[in-house]
Amino acid sequence: MGQRSQLIVVDASVLPAVISKVLEVKKLLASKQEKSSAAACKRVGISRSAYYKYKDRVHSYEDKLTQRIVYLHTVLQDEPGVLSNVLAALYDRSANILTVNQDIPTDGVAEATISVRLTGDTCAPHDLGEELCAVEGVVDVRILSGE
Repeated sequence: MGQRSQLIVVDASVLPAVISKVLEVKKLLASKQEKSSAAACKRVGISRSAYYKYKDRVHSYEDKLTQRIVYLHTVLQDEPGVLSNVLAALYDRSANILTVNQDIPTDGVAEATISVRLTGDTCAPHDLGEELCAVEGVVDVRILSGE
């Protein structure tokens, strides 16, 4: 029988430095700041064998207490710049935009579903919805769900 994997949360300060460096290599590769694992490993100062030993077993944990994912359903007037203004308003509130799905406009409006990650610095989801309703060209905003 195969062993069942056990997941634990550990403060990075008590782990060997190689673990944090593996996470750094993974971020460099994911963001395309480095083109190869060899270059990324060299940049952070670990061997490729150490990276390959841990890469599939080490993952970053984002604190759920300081970050929330909110799904917004918006109805926007079919005019140039309305969606852009909504996204700018979200940016101004330090919301990290994760996805944007917009339907084809019909009857002068288009529906768009936007998922955002709110950090501790961002306003509450309800307040965010009210602020977006004030953006010119926004007909309606509903919060579908949020963590």
